[in-house]
Amino acid sequence: MTRSSWSDARTIAHAAGAAQRSDVVDTLALTEALGHVLAAPLVSPIAIPHYASSAMDGWAVAGSGPWTLLTGGDAERARSVGLGDGVAVDVLTGGLIPAGAEAVLQLEHGVVEQSAGSARLHLAPSAPSGEPRPGRHIRPAGTESPAGSTVLDAGTRLGPVHLAVAAGAGFDRVPVVPTPRVRLVLTGDEVVTSGVPAPGFVRDSFGPSLPGVIASLGGLVTSSVRVGDDASTTADALGLTSAVGAPTRHQRDLVVTTGGTGDSRADHVRALLRDAGADFLVDGVDVRPGGPALLARLPDGRLFVGLPGNPLAALLSVLTLVHPVLAGFQGLELPALRPAVLASPVDGARSGTVLRPYRSVHDADSPTPLAEPTPWHGAAMLRGLTDADGVLVCPGSGTAAGGLVPSLDLPW
Repeated sequence: MTRSSWSDARTIAHAAGAAQRSDVVDTLALTEALGHVLAAPLVSPIAIPHYASSAMDGWAVAGSGPWTLLTGGDAERARSVGLGDGVAVDVLTGGLIPAGAEAVLQLEHGVVEQSAGSARLHLAPSAPSGEPRPGRHIRPAGTESPAGSTVLDAGTRLGPVHLAVAAGAGFDRVPVVPTPRVRLVLTGDEVVTSGVPAPGFVRDSFGPSLPGVIASLGGLVTSSVRVGDDASTTADALGLTSAVGAPTRHQRDLVVTTGGTGDSRADHVRALLRDAGADFLVDGVDVRPGGPALLARLPDGRLFVGLPGNPLAALLSVLTLVHPVLAGFQGLELPALRPAVLASPVDGARSGTVLRPYRSVHDADSPTPLAEPTPWHGAAMLRGLTDADGVLVCPGSGTAAGGLVPSLDLPW
């Protein structure tokens, strides 16, 4: 097989996901929309804020003081029809500023004097000179954005603050991209799911981790099955036989397997895909770790990602293939690379690209953090990912300390 470069593999995976995206849009209540991707811009039907409000507890005042302080029904009528010159009404933070009000005198800067059934508002002796200045502590309507402005762009992954903005603009529901659905097929006779494995066996690390990893990428694991190193049961699990029907939008958009991507007698994935007539989009990647990873389109149109069986190789291959596919499904850009300066060298390898988890470290001689490659970088070693800040993308020839290389942020 001819392996794709790491960069080409990501680009191909993203394009394949984007090609599968449909025009279907889900509309969710704000309470259900956290983590979903906005399918269309949110254009606010109102100005934000949609009324002039007070930035302080105190009094809304018109004209120069001292002011006649209205209370009870008189104050309510003034709030409805407006303030006349020399008049004040109390106001709370966020409260409506009546028409005619010129400023807010904050609570600490005013003194109320009661006399013969009426009240007068005076400046406190401690009030700064010139208070209250015109417009003081008034938030005009539309200060944040006028009506008709876009408050959230399409493609925004909705976090808690985005939902607050949507609610503030008056939205109860928002249009979102349907969540990509993922079927996991975990292979291997040697894998045990509980306890301490005996020699020759390994503990399952994918079952507990991959659903969360995929969720961090915006996907949803809808089913997960474990199979041994048997061609027939693997074919059934992959949906390559009549046992699994053709998918709909509400079933699976992506099939992800772990293990079985090599060429040994226990590895059946590639042969099954070839026999089924799958189209290999990425038949191996020129990278370490993660070279055996593959991307194919199944005859029924589903996309398939085969991850290597070694844990670090598999999770780094998620960044290589699964993340770009799911980004494409959701109409998002290919995850961006950013530069990193190495604190220590990265040795070369027999591949075009070396992926290495790193931690950000501070050096007194450097104005910016440096990237310290993990010493635990074998294909089966997960320890280096536990406290990693990202993944270095180094040339296969290696890179010396102080060298500048691209890096990927970890999405989980």
